[in-house]
Amino acid sequence: MNTDVAQAAELADDIANGCAQLAERLDIAIFPPFPYLHSAAHAVGHRPVLVGGQDVSAHAAGAYTGQTSAAMLVDLGCRCVLIGHSERRHGLGELDALLRVKLARAVENGLIPVLCVGETKAQRREGRACAVIDEQVRSSLSGISEERASGLVVAYEPVWAIGTGLAATADDAQQVHCDIVRKSLADQFGSDVAQKIRILYGGSVNAANAAEYFTKPDIDGALVGGASLKSDDFIAIVQAASN
Repeated sequence: MNTDVAQAAELADDIANGCAQLAERLDIAIFPPFPYLHSAAHAVGHRPVLVGGQDVSAHAAGAYTGQTSAAMLVDLGCRCVLIGHSERRHGLGELDALLRVKLARAVENGLIPVLCVGETKAQRREGRACAVIDEQVRSSLSGISEERASGLVVAYEPVWAIGTGLAATADDAQQVHCDIVRKSLADQFGSDVAQKIRILYGGSVNAANAAEYFTKPDIDGALVGGASLKSDDFIAIVQAASN
C-alpha cells in the first residue's frame, strides 16, 4: 500500500524501460495497488512486463462491496495475481479454504496465480515450519488439475523475514524450496509437473543478496517487496536473475 497515482505510473514506466532487454530471458511482473492498476498498466504499455493484482475475490461477481473479481483484473490488463500473501494470511486471517477458491477463480479466468506460503517466527521456533508450509501448499492447491498446476507459481515467503531486514540464507531457502515445497507439489501432481512449477523466494530480497539466491537450483525467481519501490534496486535484482 505505497505510492500515489503519479508515483505508481512513473515507477512502472522506469521498471519497464530498465527491464525491456532483460525480459527476453525471464518473466517480470509488477503488482501495483488496486487504485493504480490502470495507470501502471498504461505506463507499461506494450513493453514485456506483466501487471498483476495483489489479491482477488473468491466470487465471480455480485454484492461483494470492496472486492475485486478475477474478470475485473483481466479487464484491466492483468496477467497474474498474488494469492495468500502473508500480509493477508496473517494480517487479515485468510485461510487455505478461502485461498483455494480464490486460486480457482484466477485459473478459470486465465490469470497466473502466485500462491504465497510461509511460516511465522513462532511456528519456525516451535519446529513446525515444514508441516505448516506443506499444509499450505496441499490445502491451497487441492482440486487443481495437473494440467492447470503446471502453470502455477509458488512463492515461499517466510513471514519472519518480510519487512524485517532479516532473510533466510540461500541454503535455507533452497532446502525449503526443494525438500518441502517441491516435494509437496510432486506428491500432489507428480515430479514432472512439480519441476515445471516455478518457486520464488520472498523475504527481504534486495540488490545485494539476490544473486546468491538465484544460484540455487530450486529458487526460480524472487517475490520482491520493499526493494521494488526503487526502480534501480528492482532492476538490479532482475539483472541478477538474468545473469
